[in-house]
Amino acid sequence: MDLKRLEVSRLFNRFAFGPRPGEFTAALKAGPESLKSSLLNPPAIDSGAPSEPIFSDLGPRPAPNSPEVIQFSQNLRAQTKELSAWWLDQMVLTQKPLQEKMVWFWHGHWATSIGKVNYPLPMMKQNQTFRKYALGNFKDMSQAMLLDGALQIWLDGNENTLKAPNENLAREVMELFVLGVNRYTEKDVKELARALTGYQAVRSTGVVTLNPKRRDVNSVSILGKTGVLTGPEAISHLVDQPDCPLFLAERIWYRFVSSSNPLPAGHPMIGALAGREISQGVTALLNSGDLSRPEHSIVKSPVEWFVGVCKALNLTPSKLDSFTKLNGYLDKMAQIPFSPPNVGGWPADEAWLSSASAQFRIAFAAWLVKDADLSQIEALLPEKRIAYLADLLAIAEWTPRTTFALREVRANLPRLVSLAICSPEYVVSQ
Repeated sequence: MDLKRLEVSRLFNRFAFGPRPGEFTAALKAGPESLKSSLLNPPAIDSGAPSEPIFSDLGPRPAPNSPEVIQFSQNLRAQTKELSAWWLDQMVLTQKPLQEKMVWFWHGHWATSIGKVNYPLPMMKQNQTFRKYALGNFKDMSQAMLLDGALQIWLDGNENTLKAPNENLAREVMELFVLGVNRYTEKDVKELARALTGYQAVRSTGVVTLNPKRRDVNSVSILGKTGVLTGPEAISHLVDQPDCPLFLAERIWYRFVSSSNPLPAGHPMIGALAGREISQGVTALLNSGDLSRPEHSIVKSPVEWFVGVCKALNLTPSKLDSFTKLNGYLDKMAQIPFSPPNVGGWPADEAWLSSASAQFRIAFAAWLVKDADLSQIEALLPEKRIAYLADLLAIAEWTPRTTFALREVRANLPRLVSLAICSPEYVVSQ
């Protein structure tokens, strides 16, 4: 296998949602280092980004069967649709693909679902926080997330009071967001829950305030530190723990390199995250040489696959002939933005390779290809189309089996492209 081609393929597919037409061949000529530099140093102004939606506060849900509830429900559905369509467009059209991929990563890391939050406005604000800190300082991000209304609602922060501490937020902050499993005790969870009491979030806006009457101001002991700690002080103490950079490195490795092969001990990404600067950790990973090691395969999630297809075929999600169909296909494949299944986020690898998901992907692909302009492929001699698709999709190498299957249908353009984007080599980032 051509390891240079493999590395460039992975840089695109794992860190940029895939290339646009012509980008892969240009990157091969320029070399992996040039591509890394362009990913890490994008243009200051994102000229491709669609305008962010501006949502009004819809207020509390009106009483059932009231005249107001019908209009409220219509507005809620319209905002939810606009939110999802905007982010899918953003992923496809952005000129800052690494930052966008990190926004997607953090959405799965601080997994929060509109299914429980109910309102698009708090979810939009959370997305803006991910966008602000995507490659920034993790301590700053963690402080901001403590005051994130969507996360507070999702993890029952409103129920965490002096008289009745709720441990949901404290437990997930330690286990899933900052430290990882078995790096704290049950006593630490209970004490952190007390330190995080008193926060109240308005569901319709995501605005968070601290109610002194509901706050526990007694001394707590968390991971060796005892005293009266504010919420921000407690979060800062967690992020300062030596397990934090290791945990961050593990999570980034799991989502970008391999969910089956563990992070090697002493990986340079761990040291690079010592200052909790996310960009330094990602840079260390890109320069580690791991992306040219064939054993590190990873399966694209449905949204990653869809966004990559749109980039390759010059499709804009919001301009497809039916957003209802688009949402339906993503729903059948079990991944819709802003709707992770639980606080642990979406699964990885084998979870996306069921026979049912394969059938849905084939139907989804055929629907997308109908909207695509295939004239550039049509202009090629049939014997050159398979190699062209490998470059278009940033495929490191077609297997003989896939090559044979594609060769059989190379005269049927819709079928050829559908098979290529559903091939194991495209669904799995080799």
